[in-house]
Amino acid sequence: MARKTTLPLPSLQRLMKELGDNLRLARLRRRLPAHLLAERAGMSRTTLRAIEKGEAGVTMGAYANVLHCLGLENDLILLARDDLLGRKLQDAGLSTKPHTSKSKRS
Repeated sequence: MARKTTLPLPSLQRLMKELGDNLRLARLRRRLPAHLLAERAGMSRTTLRAIEKGEAGVTMGAYANVLHCLGLENDLILLARDDLLGRKLQDAGLSTKPHTSKSKRS
């Protein structure tokens, strides 16, 4: 029985579809039939089809297996690598004075 997942926001759906399209194009450029890539990635052809459609209900591990089989696994490290918003929030919370703390000695 399939698990239900929350539908992503439309902007995220567009990004997931683009990711799926990119993975499909990478497979086609390598002239890999879908059944062979699915077999190498350890999944059914149905799951690979869902990945290539950018469906959000597929596990991140399945996406990672496909990336690995296409030789694109190093692209995973690029996810959330340059967190501009996080850095701005972190910098906004930093004081300009050096923080000193008094330590108790026993």
